[in-house]
Amino acid sequence: MGCGRIDDPRPCVGICRDVKVEYVLAAEHDKAIAALVKLARSIALTTPREGECLRHWRALQLQARRALESAGR
Repeated sequence: MGCGRIDDPRPCVGICRDVKVEYVLAAEHDKAIAALVKLARSIALTTPREGECLRHWRALQLQARRALESAGR
C-alpha cells in the first residue's frame, strides 16, 4: 500500500497528501510588495493641505489603482 513514490528507503506510512498550490515568482512578489510599501508610505507620510482632502484622496486612489494594474489585478 502507498503512493509508490520513492523518496526515502523506508516503507510508506500513508500520511502524505497531494495538495494543489499556486506559486508566485519571487520577482513578482517583490514587485507587488514594493508597490504596496510605496502606497503605504504615501498614506502614512503625506498630509493634505487645507481644503485639499478630496483632491489628496483622489490622488491616493489613482496611485492605488496604478499599483493594482501593475500587479495584474
